Amino acid sequence: MKKIVLTFIAAAVMIVLAACGSEGNAAGEKSSGSDSGNKLEQLQEAGKVKIGFANEVPYAYEENGTLKGANVEIAKAVFKELGIENVDAQLSDFSQLIPGVQAGQFDVITAGMAIKADRCERVLFSEPEMKYGEGLIVAAGNPKKLQSYKDIAANPDLKVVVMEGTTEIEFLQKEGVSPDQIVTAPDIPATFSAVQAGRADATTGTEMTVKMALESANTDKLEFVETFEQPDVDGVPSYGAAAFNLENKELRDAYNEKLAELKENGTIAKILEESGFSEISNMVEVGSITTEQICGGKS
Repeated sequence: MKKIVLTFIAAAVMIVLAACGSEGNAAGEKSSGSDSGNKLEQLQEAGKVKIGFANEVPYAYEENGTLKGANVEIAKAVFKELGIENVDAQLSDFSQLIPGVQAGQFDVITAGMAIKADRCERVLFSEPEMKYGEGLIVAAGNPKKLQSYKDIAANPDLKVVVMEGTTEIEFLQKEGVSPDQIVTAPDIPATFSAVQAGRADATTGTEMTVKMALESANTDKLEFVETFEQPDVDGVPSYGAAAFNLENKELRDAYNEKLAELKENGTIAKILEESGFSEISNMVEVGSITTEQICGGKS
């Protein structure tokens, strides 16, 4: 009888110990996760933020080793308000920005990236930082007389080159341009080269980007189509914003709070003006339209 009782007690002790061990492991796992804190706390403790950007004037670009551009300056101003003053800038192809922030390569990406419903499923956008339209670059003299995306669609022999991963690919197709007419390139200089070499008849991008890039290129072989007709599609004008990993909601929300304050005190308008944008045509006032509305297709 004693043997049975002792066996029962021993078994009970083992069950309790196993339970305690299991609870300890669970607690340990939870502790490990909580020790790292949320992303905002991590960045504040480190005092540094990793920003992914595409080399696209005037949104975000590198000049003589210095990171510049409207969206960069906005991000730096917001993070400074959050107590994070050091920026680790990492150049990437535009098409790799979202995969980069998803993989944790960047803490935030800022390149004037348009808020789009499909992108909203992959990253958390801040509230809109700016709005903008489209622009068209053609060979000098505009030999094909292109004034719109529809003009390109009307001639199946024409080719248009676009930077990889940009919204213009979708806009072109919505205006009737065949996928066979669209070729891609990794950056703006490459799109210009394609037009100059005759591999494409035109290139398109956000208005300020292609206009300022053309000014910097200092070439008389290309021209900006001043009479370009904006496409009549959803997403024009586009609303650009910073974007975060889907798991970093607290960081995004904190960013939005400071962004709103900087809009209201005039800081954002000043940054836009200094970067070549217009407060009247490019500024997005607080509450005038929200990221939630744009992601839901209500822009």
